[in-house]
Parts: sequence; structure tokens; C-alpha cells
Amino acid sequence: MRVTNAPASRRRRKRMLFAAKGFRLKRSKLYRYASDAVDHGRQYAFRDRKTKKRNFRTLWQARINAAARPAGITYSRLMEGLKAAKIALDRKVLADIAATDAPAFVELVKLAQNALVQKAKAA
Repeated sequence: MRVTNAPASRRRRKRMLFAAKGFRLKRSKLYRYASDAVDHGRQYAFRDRKTKKRNFRTLWQARINAAARPAGITYSRLMEGLKAAKIALDRKVLADIAATDAPAFVELVKLAQNALVQKAKAA
């Protein structure tokens, strides 16, 4: 007698169709197409979780640079100065300060510039 393992197979297929909920046409109704669509979607999700981090870091760098230029310093020199001044603020926080609190950002720029001057004297 042939054993089909029907309950487990049905549960597995049902889970896949539930994961394909919201997909259009046969990709949400038929197991073969739903399986392909869900697998592909999960690959995109895995890849884009990494890409999202990269994109946000690029955005923060652009915002910091845009705020630093009018203050008379470039992004890379600002980051070097903050590191020399031992100011441990990450780019996310710096970008937020640059966007919402201009006077505080100008103070950070001054601290970075002073640290760069001290670094040049020491070298």
C-alpha cells in the first residue's frame, strides 16, 4: 500500500498558500506558482535587509555632508575631527542633529575643527 503522508503534505501546502496571501492571480491560488513566488520573495527580503542598512548609511552621510558644507567643513574632515575629539556619535544621530538642531550641529563642527587643529600641531 502506498503511503502519501497526506496530513503533513496538506499542512505544508496550506502554509505556503498562506504565505502567498496578497499575491495576484495564480501566485496566491496554486501551490506550484505560490511556492516559487514565496521563495523568490524571501530571497529578495533577505538581500534587501542588507541593502537597507547600506542605503540608510548613504542617506545619513549625504545629510551630514549637506549640513557640514555651509559650516565650512567637508564630511570626511568632520568625521575625522569628531574621531580626534573622541566624540562617539554614530551617523544616524549626527544626521538627526544636522536636520533638527542646527546650533548643536555647529557646536559639533567647532569641536571637530579644534580637534583637527590639535591633531595637526601634535603631528
